[in-house]
Amino acid sequence: MRNGIIALLDDETDIEIIADAKNGQEVLDFLKKGTEPDVILTDINMPDMNGMELITTISASYPKIKILVLTMLDHEKYVIQALDAGAHGYLLKTVNIPEIIFAIKQITSGYKYVCTSITLKLLSQINGRYSTTSTHLKTNAEISKREIEILGLIAQGFTNSEIAEKLFTSKRTIEGNRQNLLDKTGTKNTAALISFVVRNRIID
Repeated sequence: MRNGIIALLDDETDIEIIADAKNGQEVLDFLKKGTEPDVILTDINMPDMNGMELITTISASYPKIKILVLTMLDHEKYVIQALDAGAHGYLLKTVNIPEIIFAIKQITSGYKYVCTSITLKLLSQINGRYSTTSTHLKTNAEISKREIEILGLIAQGFTNSEIAEKLFTSKRTIEGNRQNLLDKTGTKNTAALISFVVRNRIID
């Protein structure tokens, strides 16, 4: 799989493969030796060090590097965990090379990217949950202007650390704000939170 992706991406004139590794530890070894990639493409299930650990470590130690996940894991919990850990994009291995290239260009331009099939699946799940639980949601939730600002950044895909940097506060404060928003709206995760605030026109 890795060799196939390398061969196909090598044909792109504006993409250069500077290293490849079979696990997360090898990636860190390359970085310690001075290899400086713009983007790291990683799976989640890997030997020795899994992708989530790798994403967390790179986000903390090499914040300028963009991380694009390419995996077979399509459950929303993995998508949310990866993005919260610091990943900039999330793709399934069923995508074609043009979508991988598009995702690389998106994240290097400062955007987040989640492949179309996952986005459609998440929207379908959210709609299903909303239709069965809408009578239990706290539609009278009082949300402050600061929390609306945070919601807008969450909806754009920014991590807690990135939001804290933009709002000149601590990551711990943003984590507390996010949990307060979940409590206020009666939602259980980020995807459901965004669905709630959009449906109730709290943000556009």
